[in-house]
Amino acid sequence: MSSRLKNTLTNWKVIILIIVLILSIIAISPNPWNQGATVRFVTKDSAASMAGIESPKAGGTPMSKEKIIAINNVPIKSAKEYYDYVADFPINKTIAIKTDRGFYKLITQPEYNITILNETEFVNVTEEYFDEELNQTLNRTITQEIPKEHKELIGTADLGLTVYDAPTNNVRKGLDISGGTRVILEPDEQVSDEELDIVVSNIKERLNVYGLSDIVVRASGDLEGKKFIVVEIAGANKEEVKELLGKQGKFEAKVGNVSVFKGGDDVTYVCRRAECAGIDPNQGCGQTADGAYSCRFRFSITLSQEAAEKQANATRDLPIIAEGTNSYLNESLLLFLDDQLVDELRIGSELGGNAVTEISISGGGSGSSEQEALTDALVNMKKLQTVMTTGSLPVKLNIVKTDTISPALGAKFIKNAMMIGLLAILAVVLVVFFVYRKIQVSIPMIITMFSEAIIILGIASLIGWNLDLAAIAGIIIAIGTGVDHQIVIADEILRGDKSKYTSWKDKIKNAFFIIMVAYFTTMVAMIPLWFAGVGLLKGFAITTILGVSAGVFITRPAYAAMIEQWLK
Repeated sequence: MSSRLKNTLTNWKVIILIIVLILSIIAISPNPWNQGATVRFVTKDSAASMAGIESPKAGGTPMSKEKIIAINNVPIKSAKEYYDYVADFPINKTIAIKTDRGFYKLITQPEYNITILNETEFVNVTEEYFDEELNQTLNRTITQEIPKEHKELIGTADLGLTVYDAPTNNVRKGLDISGGTRVILEPDEQVSDEELDIVVSNIKERLNVYGLSDIVVRASGDLEGKKFIVVEIAGANKEEVKELLGKQGKFEAKVGNVSVFKGGDDVTYVCRRAECAGIDPNQGCGQTADGAYSCRFRFSITLSQEAAEKQANATRDLPIIAEGTNSYLNESLLLFLDDQLVDELRIGSELGGNAVTEISISGGGSGSSEQEALTDALVNMKKLQTVMTTGSLPVKLNIVKTDTISPALGAKFIKNAMMIGLLAILAVVLVVFFVYRKIQVSIPMIITMFSEAIIILGIASLIGWNLDLAAIAGIIIAIGTGVDHQIVIADEILRGDKSKYTSWKDKIKNAFFIIMVAYFTTMVAMIPLWFAGVGLLKGFAITTILGVSAGVFITRPAYAAMIEQWLK
C-alpha cells in the first residue's frame, strides 16, 4: 500500500494537480475567522475622505480592501456593529478609527446641513375670542413670533463611509449572492462601439460621483446584434439611480434664450461639502398654501473662464429692475435638466457684464411631510450636482429591465447549494461504488471532484470573476461533466477490451479519445451562450469552459494515474 501511495504521489500528472491545488488555495486565501467592517466606499469630501481614508481601488481582491477594526478603542467585528455604533454620534465630535492600515482622526459632519438663522421663531398659542354668530366665547390656535436667541444646527452625524462584513476569502460574490440592483440599458439610437465606450465611462463616473460602490458597468449585446449596457450595483438598492441612468442628463443654464454654460467641461468644480452645499439656510423648509411641504437647497460651483465670459456677454446690456432695497437684472438664470426647466434664479444687478466664476445654484424638493420634502430636495441636489460634474451622455438610454436582489436570498442560496452539493457528491460516490464494487475507484473520484471545485474557485479569484448564480451553475456542470469523464475512464479500464494485447496505456488512450470529443462538443455549445441573454449567461459559459478545460487537462489525467496505480 505504501509503495502504491508513493508511486501515486510521484506521478508527474498527480504532482501537477497538487501544485495547481496549492496555487488555487493561495488565490482563494480562505480565512473563516476574518472579522471587521470592510470599507466599500468613501464619499467625496466627507469626514472620512478628509481624514485620509480612500475608496478601494478597482480590481483589488476582496481581502485586500481596508478593514475597520475599532472605533474609539471599541472593537468592530461586523458591518452591523459599525452602523449600530455610529448611529448616535453627535455632530462636530472627534473620533478615532483604527483599520488594518493605520489610525485616523475624524470630525463628524452633519448629514443634513440645516442652519436656522432667523432671529425669531414661530410657535402656536391658544387665544380666546367671542363668536358673534354663536354668541359665545371660543378658543382658537394662532401663530405668534417669539425671539430666538441662538442659531441651531440640525442633522445626524455622517462619516461618509459605506461598509460591509469583512470577507472570508478572495472569491468575489456577484449580484445574485451579495444582493443589489441590476439595470439593463439600451441606447435610444444606433451607436458605434466608440460611442458605447464613452457612455460606459460616463456612467461609471456618474455612479462614482453619486456615492455608489462595487459597480460593474459593461457593454454587452445579443445574438441579434443589439447593443446594451449592463449596470450592476452590489450591496445597494438605489431607486433614484434608475432615473439617473435612464435620462441623458443634459444640464444647461440660459439667460433668456442664450446658453451660458452646460454641465461637464463648463463646470470645473461642484461643491459637495457641508459648508457650501445643503439646505438653504435663508429659506429652509416650509409649508405651502395647499398643505404640502417644500425645501430649498443650494450649492456653489466654479465655472470655466470661457463660460464666465459667456455669462458676462449675455448679461452686459440687460436692464436693471429695482425691487425695494435690492436691484436685479430683468432676465433670470434658467436651469434646464433634459430640456425641462428645474429652477429660475434672479441675477443681482452687480453681476451684469461681470465674468464671475463662482456662482451659487439652488433648487427645491417637495413632499407630503417635511421629512419627505427634505429627502426629495437632497436627492434632487445630488442628481443636479452629478450631472453638472459629469456632463450629458452622448445618447439617451432606455431602461429595458431592472432587477433588485436581496442579500439574504443569496446567503441562503449559498448555504443550500453547499449542502445539496455535498449530498450529490455522496450519492454519486455510492452509485459508483455499487456499480464497480471497488473503493479504489470511488476515493480518487471524491478527490477529483473536490479538486475541480477548488481549482475553478481559484481561477475565478485570480482573474477577478464574480461568482453569481450563472457561475455556480457552470461549476455544477463542470463537476458533473468531470464525473461523467471519470466513469468513462473507469469503465474503459475495468470493462474495456480484456484482450491480453490491450495495454493500460491503450485503454486510457481510448478513454481520453471519448473525453476529448465530448470536451470539444461542450466548447462549441458554450460559445453562443457567451453572447446570449445580454451577456447575463456569460458567467455560466466562462465557468463551464474554465472548469471543463481544467478537468480535461489537469484532474482527469491525475485521476487516470491514480486508479492505474491502485488497480494495476
